[in-house]
Amino acid sequence: MRYMMTYDLMETVRNTNQWMGATALSFASYPIWGAVPNPAFRLMAAWGDVTERSFSRMVAKPDWGIDTVVASDGCDHVVTVETEIARPFGDLIRFKVQGRPYKHRKILLIAPMSGHYSTLLRSTVQSLLPDAEVWVTDWHNARDIPVSVGKFDIEDYTLYLAEFMQQLGPDTNVIAVCQPAPLALAATAYLAAEDPKAQPRTLTLIGGPIDPDAARTDVTDFGRRVTMGQLEQFIIQRVGFKYAGVGRLVYPGLLQLASFMSMNAETHAKAFGDQVLRVAKGEAGEHDKHNKFYDEYLAVMDMPAEFYLSTVERIFKDREIARNVFEVDGRQVDIGAITSVAVKVVEGERDDISAPGQCRAALDLLTGLPAEKKASHLEPRAGHYGIFAGKSWRNNIRPLVLDFIDKNVPVRASRKKSA
Repeated sequence: MRYMMTYDLMETVRNTNQWMGATALSFASYPIWGAVPNPAFRLMAAWGDVTERSFSRMVAKPDWGIDTVVASDGCDHVVTVETEIARPFGDLIRFKVQGRPYKHRKILLIAPMSGHYSTLLRSTVQSLLPDAEVWVTDWHNARDIPVSVGKFDIEDYTLYLAEFMQQLGPDTNVIAVCQPAPLALAATAYLAAEDPKAQPRTLTLIGGPIDPDAARTDVTDFGRRVTMGQLEQFIIQRVGFKYAGVGRLVYPGLLQLASFMSMNAETHAKAFGDQVLRVAKGEAGEHDKHNKFYDEYLAVMDMPAEFYLSTVERIFKDREIARNVFEVDGRQVDIGAITSVAVKVVEGERDDISAPGQCRAALDLLTGLPAEKKASHLEPRAGHYGIFAGKSWRNNIRPLVLDFIDKNVPVRASRKKSA
């Protein structure tokens, strides 16, 4: 109950700040204050506007906002999001482009479960849709999942990925971004032993911690310094009374957001202050650069406690993937069993979350894969975000990934109608 009260206290603080912002905005927006020659009321209204928006976004799941895509015919085609597999902790969704010929590139984009929603990959999806049929893993907020559903750890995550790959078939090209990279590798190896015909054709791993010890970062240092007992005692909490997952043990998104923002507190404080001034001057827009970034950044989700703890213990501390001793459902997963899936590794030179070397370690584990089916790319001057959603991705990495897919997947004649 103590942890449930802590969870509800955080929600109470968030709700209070949202109310204070809305109140300040409403009070300072009364027409009568227009007769007062003092900018204080305009600043108060601007502060309330930015504050209310910021704290309300923390409990709202962002929309994908991908309505149309321009096809090769130069016309806009409507995009619909369809759920192909629905599971308690995450769905397999498809972005279906209406009225265009089927694209021969079939891509499964595996989004991270690391505190933000899968919509973090919105720009990645947008960049791939003109040239491919795209499916995405859409993970659910743990606070909305009843305790009766059961647990969800990294083994369950791996089995979800294996099921999604089986659903899409052997002509699938998997792209795993950041956190899921080691588990996508494990899921592929799991299929190599259990259902070889369901393995994807290619696997691209982008900025993931295959071997966290290959290059030290603040993230890996944290994993070394903190004990599992400390994590369970000070970070894990129970979902409060407001949500369907009441009583479920989670790593709260609000707590993770607080730690994220504390790492760059001055930058975020300046961005907040600057936005208040822009709103007061009438220079801000509903979808300006600030709102576009923070609407996504502030939208956080809770992770199941067992998933977070098993990630820290088994991926970062014990390095089970890096040592090739990872087990799923009591069976050891041998990464060397992958013999036919072409694997490409992408890293950013300035990645301070998964530093260069951590992801490339996957190639050394693929002892059964011919050298011609292995590839790696180090993007100069690119940070973590840039290698999957920034300018580096759009201009350099995306074309390389699509070329890698085409090199290893026979180009088939496009079908007249989308499947």
